[in-house]
Amino acid sequence: MQVIETLAEGLKRELKVVIPAKDMEAQMNERLAEAKDRVRINGFRPGKVPVAHLKKVYGKSIMADLVNEIIRERPTTILSERGEKSATQPEVAMTEDQAEAEKILAAQADFEFTLSYEVIPAIALKDVSGIKITREVVDIDDKEVEEQILKIAESARSYETKKGKAATGDRVTMDYLGKVDGEAFDGGKDEDAELVIGSNRFIPGFEDQLVGVKAGDEKVITVTFPADYPAAHLAGKEATFDIKVKDVAAPADVKIDDELASKLGLESADRLREVVRGQIESQYGSVTRQKVKRQILDQLDEMYKFDTPQRLVDAEFENIWRQVNTDLQQAGKTFADEDTTEEEAREEYRKLAERRVRLGLVLSEIGEKAGVEVSDEEMQRSLFEQLRQFPGQEKEILDYFRKTPGASASLRAPLFEEKVVDHLLTEVAVTDKTVSKEELLADDEAEDGKSEGKKAAPKKKAAAKADAAEGEEAAAPKKKAPAKKKAADDSAE
Repeated sequence: MQVIETLAEGLKRELKVVIPAKDMEAQMNERLAEAKDRVRINGFRPGKVPVAHLKKVYGKSIMADLVNEIIRERPTTILSERGEKSATQPEVAMTEDQAEAEKILAAQADFEFTLSYEVIPAIALKDVSGIKITREVVDIDDKEVEEQILKIAESARSYETKKGKAATGDRVTMDYLGKVDGEAFDGGKDEDAELVIGSNRFIPGFEDQLVGVKAGDEKVITVTFPADYPAAHLAGKEATFDIKVKDVAAPADVKIDDELASKLGLESADRLREVVRGQIESQYGSVTRQKVKRQILDQLDEMYKFDTPQRLVDAEFENIWRQVNTDLQQAGKTFADEDTTEEEAREEYRKLAERRVRLGLVLSEIGEKAGVEVSDEEMQRSLFEQLRQFPGQEKEILDYFRKTPGASASLRAPLFEEKVVDHLLTEVAVTDKTVSKEELLADDEAEDGKSEGKKAAPKKKAAAKADAAEGEEAAAPKKKAPAKKKAADDSAE
């Protein structure tokens, strides 16, 4: 086999691979010899079929199998021998001329094909001890715990049917039918719907018009959908709702006691307080973790500057761009509504994609050198979490992960990345800073824009999901994602 490099430009590589016809024929003959004792052909005793006859009958199919095996297996071997890692699956091209293909299958012509790929750049790891992280933490006081428990108690509050008119705080049970321009619209109908007046669950103005109704009343409520209502076909439009009141119930008193805890499946009010405190700590801890991770990524971004494989960047950009457009469509907005143009947005998110890929490669290299691994148990937990999020679709999800090449990398990549971040936190300087919950949860847009390589401009609301991912994941090749050293794919960023 002869390998000739025909292109070496930046990270791009192209190789011409030539396997002489005689070598292909030798491999074919070996397989024919192995098959000689197994095949059964009428007119010949087992093991006595002439090789020439076998070649005539099976030669082309065996050569076709050889070609497929070479295309499937040799690229990995060739790159390994060259000491290179491809950012994506190498593209393979071979002759499309039918006559030439027939000659190859007949071992009358050399088998030639080309490999096109981008290499993952060599990354010289730098000392991270100079990275300084401020970890914001919140002290949770008893008042906040009690406030949260009160909300839980109110959601579990019981109601008792009452005579007379509904007042704020009462629960109204009703049937309703919504119309716009006299026509019913999707999602505007329900039966036995329960609504607590003052909960602000419905369109502004709807609940206020329920004050004073009583069981058996029929009424038409007129409201106007907010201009920014998610369903574009309803946004800003006036609607009427024909309602029929079935029941009015007054709320029972709320008490935080052992009886409430028992309703929630806990043994005591003290245990309820412990659980709620733990939930609050977990919520704040998640925000703290995200901010810490963003600081790490920002400083790594300053430390490492190198060319990124464009195929990875293209793939990452398409992921981001798809999410941006989905968000815009769901919000019924355009780029103009977000104070930008499509061209400017493309440029911004292209930069974000490049950053994610670069950081993903850096984190991958750090994790590989540090021996970071993701266990089978951790993978199982991640898969179970996926199944939990989609009840009723468990079989489809399992089939997807079993049958889709590389699908498991989408589970492994974020796990790997989080473990790399944990590793980095043992090597960087971390200073804890006690802040209020308002400070912790504050959305520092200027900092977001800086960390994402953007102009100092308002964050694009339509792309909130894509922006929020910054500081959570960094994009790297799925290919590197893990058994022992697999990397963070975007889902690396």
